[in-house]
Amino acid sequence: MPNCIFCKIVRGEIPAHKVYEDDTYLAFLDIHPKAPGHTQVIPKAHTRWVWDVPDVGGYFEIARTIALAQRKAFGTEWILSRIIGDEVAHAHIWVYPSTEDSAQLMEFEKNAEKLRAALQ
Repeated sequence: MPNCIFCKIVRGEIPAHKVYEDDTYLAFLDIHPKAPGHTQVIPKAHTRWVWDVPDVGGYFEIARTIALAQRKAFGTEWILSRIIGDEVAHAHIWVYPSTEDSAQLMEFEKNAEKLRAALQ
């Protein structure tokens, strides 16, 4: 989809702090984070709704992988997720840790590195 902001991120036209990428899915930090490490998990192929992603089980496994990395990276058991879909017309799952450390909120590169390390 030419004007979709998430498709532009997938194509590399808009920079993003990527924390996970494979042939089908991409996970990157949200630019308006609710918590340090707030990640958007999207399919690379433009799909309007999460429920229409062809391999929704595989999609949720990636979201789970990110959530488990957030537990490790940010030292919390409480990982939140949201699926609404009205913010951007591209399937996306919000995954973010519940943490009191708001000082970390906008430290994108540091938070991305913590998540990438936790995914190892």
